[in-house]
Amino acid sequence: MFYLLLALFGCLTGISSVLFGFGGGFVVVPLLYWMLLGSQGADSVAGQSAMHIAVATSTCVMIVNALVASRRHQRAGNLIRHYLWPLGGYIGLGAMFGAAGAMWVSGELIRYAFIVYLGVTVADCLLRRGFLEQSKRQQLRRLGAGETLFGGVGIGIIATFLGVGGSVMTVPLLRRCGLSMTQATSMANPLSVPVALAGTTTYMALAGFSRFDLGPWFVGYVDLLAFLVLTLGSLLGIRLAAPWIGRIPDRVHARVYVGLLLLVLFCMCLQ
Repeated sequence: MFYLLLALFGCLTGISSVLFGFGGGFVVVPLLYWMLLGSQGADSVAGQSAMHIAVATSTCVMIVNALVASRRHQRAGNLIRHYLWPLGGYIGLGAMFGAAGAMWVSGELIRYAFIVYLGVTVADCLLRRGFLEQSKRQQLRRLGAGETLFGGVGIGIIATFLGVGGSVMTVPLLRRCGLSMTQATSMANPLSVPVALAGTTTYMALAGFSRFDLGPWFVGYVDLLAFLVLTLGSLLGIRLAAPWIGRIPDRVHARVYVGLLLLVLFCMCLQ
């Protein structure tokens, strides 16, 4: 039952990656966190490291989801190069610091940070003009040097610390530049790749300092069995969602995006 649920939710992560730019973190982190606590118990070795395992495995799944979804969007012509680089490089730099920082704090603190982060993001999307309704008179603008440098490093730190791809920051940022939801969510996928790579590598390397022995199916904090099942499910989800690329009305796309954030926020607050 454990792995059947993982496969099902893996499929959902594939769909969310293609249509909303969520590389898996907003589905995988809450799912694995609760499933580990429920199956292993809060006092077990895995239970005490549940949030770290969830975040680390999430970044690993994100590598596959983001790369495959990026390829789909490239074929559809939704990627715009000057919004991806050098922003992606700065995100990768921040990601290394974010993953390292997450290793030295408790899982409970990461969970609360995750909840606060989601709440602030939802409020920003609802209150800031231009996200729910795309202005027809707004002209596309490029990111400024300060937005690229400080925004990129900040996105990398926060996203990797929490085990999410950064789409909840990159999508609103690109949306404010005048891009459609299809374009903004499309580019969230390649921008999640540096977060996923840096986060996975750092979690695997720094877990050697942990006092816990999680078992033979773990590399660092990454649960390899969970990663495999989630990845297979996500590849199916990506295939199912691909025909919908660019077909969702912008207004509906934005509202569903915010609705998904609210759903995850609600789930993470249940304890």
